[in-house]
Amino acid sequence: MARIRLIGTDSPESDQGSFGAEATSALTGMIPPGTEVQIEQDPEPRDRYGRLLAYIWHDGTLVNWRMVREGWAVLLTYPPNVQYVDLFTNAQRRAREEMRGLWRTGGFDCLPVEHRRYRCD
Repeated sequence: MARIRLIGTDSPESDQGSFGAEATSALTGMIPPGTEVQIEQDPEPRDRYGRLLAYIWHDGTLVNWRMVREGWAVLLTYPPNVQYVDLFTNAQRRAREEMRGLWRTGGFDCLPVEHRRYRCD
């Protein structure tokens, strides 16, 4: 089984308090282990860690978008994989305005990318 990185999204790390577990739980609720999904790729098929970079579709819904729209992930893009960047940008704006998911509980006071760079207290 390949490790998959959801293109265009970034969720809290497991060492970011309960936020990482909450995001993982949200994703598992959307696509429980063993769920059949459709995978769509952009020009760059793998990241530097060898993970498959993909858009995940389940029941006609783009799971990457849903994670951002429901506030369990934030937008993070690495060109050339930017096919849905406008969709994700709008989803994040709306999730933040509506205080959905981790926006409501302070889970993005320190963005995951900043946490990985040790830039948050």
